Amino acid sequence: MELAINGSNDKLSVSDAIFGREFSGDLVHQVVVAYRNAGRAGTKAQKTRAEVNGTTKKSKKQKGGGARHGALTAPIFVGGGVTFAAKPRSFAQKVNRKMYRAAMAAILSELNRQGRITVVESFDVDAPKTSGLISKLKDFELGRRPLIVTEDASENLYLSARNLPYVEVRDVQGLDPVSLVGADSVLVTTGAVKKIEEWLA
Repeated sequence: MELAINGSNDKLSVSDAIFGREFSGDLVHQVVVAYRNAGRAGTKAQKTRAEVNGTTKKSKKQKGGGARHGALTAPIFVGGGVTFAAKPRSFAQKVNRKMYRAAMAAILSELNRQGRITVVESFDVDAPKTSGLISKLKDFELGRRPLIVTEDASENLYLSARNLPYVEVRDVQGLDPVSLVGADSVLVTTGAVKKIEEWLA
């Protein structure tokens, strides 16, 4: 299969297994959820009635005072423990390497089918200026949330995009399923395409 190179008559030959793969929604969903869960801290912690600071002595006599109550550390009292207290835990889900690479290929293939991948020979800015990047992006119809993928994202390019809230810059090593799924379109260099093929082969 071949991808058209923007601004050139040449075409880039790519693997059908990576840019022409059948889309699997279940696989992509599983990998995206697992990737996002891996970034969760899982540090939420609450105290049970056994852990709150307070006496467990019976608060009043059993009879003659209305409702019967024991310790004030019970969950029904303000300042008491939590009934089903949250504890620190890991949200990590196991996704093996084969599944991860297959999901990445499925996302790239679907983006390609929808015409949301733009291939260029190279993409960079001369100075770390946001205005320079904005003027360069106007040459392409990338939508509101473009993802720029280069073989090695330069510091100038990264700094130029830092003040643009919906523009992401990634190198091939930093590419992930969440950034691909969340992008309106992907601007990728020919060098990055070759690196992606080597990675997902």
